[in-house]
Amino acid sequence: MACFLVPTAAAIVTTAVGKKASEKYHFNWLNSMLWGGVAMLAIEHVSHGEFVPYPPFLTAGLPEVWPEMMRVGVPMTLAIVLMWGAMVAVAAIASKRVKYLGV
Repeated sequence: MACFLVPTAAAIVTTAVGKKASEKYHFNWLNSMLWGGVAMLAIEHVSHGEFVPYPPFLTAGLPEVWPEMMRVGVPMTLAIVLMWGAMVAVAAIASKRVKYLGV
């Protein structure tokens, strides 16, 4: 119902931070993963009638929204961030290996 709000908040923060961060951290990858997930989740929630284009926007109240954000949104966002971290680590190792081999 509102699980996409957690990655949305994370995407907003990383978009702002990524502009000032070093290129070696590939924040553009993280932003693409987060915003892409947000777009797909928003489409899915709209298609199921859980999110509407008029107030109150979410068809469920806060007592239903908050637990879903904690149960689904937070783990989903953490999984995205961990996957991004793994991608950055692999890219750093590959970059060092290419420099070492002189390729």
